[in-house]
Amino acid sequence: MDLQILSELSNDASISVPRLSKKINVNSSVVYSRIKRLVKRKLIERFTIVVNDEELGYAVKAVAGINMDTKQRDHIIGELFKIDGVREVAEVTGRFDILVTIYSKSLDQMHKMVSEKIGRIEGIQSSESFIEMKSRMKAMPYMPSKDSD
Repeated sequence: MDLQILSELSNDASISVPRLSKKINVNSSVVYSRIKRLVKRKLIERFTIVVNDEELGYAVKAVAGINMDTKQRDHIIGELFKIDGVREVAEVTGRFDILVTIYSKSLDQMHKMVSEKIGRIEGIQSSESFIEMKSRMKAMPYMPSKDSD
């Protein structure tokens, strides 16, 4: 039942408890208490919205792989977050030290952000940018598929 609730809420966090309870065929009071328990157990961290970046004018998304002087990690991450358009910084394994998710209104603005702002941060040794051409997303598989054991 918890997986059903998580699945439905991840699809639409604004669904009312009565509507959710009808959808999964469980009493509203049970669904309400289960949601409270999921929050308490930190399986649900928060209820949020998904903003349509394109409708706000942010038509270009990129991920930049960055290699850096790791002694300057905190400085570099702090400077990256000062740049408008930098949304996420993830420390990763592999050929890059960090991956930075960036949004901009145009390719020209993205070029300026990467070359004039990110490229000039002290401690960044090299970077490689990947412009998103098209994106598809799959819902989180909280419910076991019918053909799995």
